[in-house]
Amino acid sequence: MDNDAYGHVNNVVYYSWFDTVVNAYLIERGVLDVERSPTIGLVIETQCNYFDSLAFPQLVEAGLRVAKLGASSVRYEIGLFAQDAPLTAAKGHFVHVYVDRMTRRPVSISPALRAVLESLK
Repeated sequence: MDNDAYGHVNNVVYYSWFDTVVNAYLIERGVLDVERSPTIGLVIETQCNYFDSLAFPQLVEAGLRVAKLGASSVRYEIGLFAQDAPLTAAKGHFVHVYVDRMTRRPVSISPALRAVLESLK
């Protein structure tokens, strides 16, 4: 995801980073297997505010928290920082609704997933 014509990472890449931050966190904690988990999170809402540009090959760090945890949904908030920068270059959120992989119908967040998400509140 190299720089765009304006010399910085294109805004759509930030959304990809948001998704990567959340999924990597869930995978690392053993509550998401992207190929086999019977329950998956579908993004139903997303938003980003930009404060400073980021450019390849600059290293980017991310912060993650859970702002709201419902019965079948969660609102994640993510901050993206240039490496070692004290202020966010961008902040955003997205909402996952957890659904059955096959039927795509909402399901309750499992106790294991809920425990992982609670740790981010």
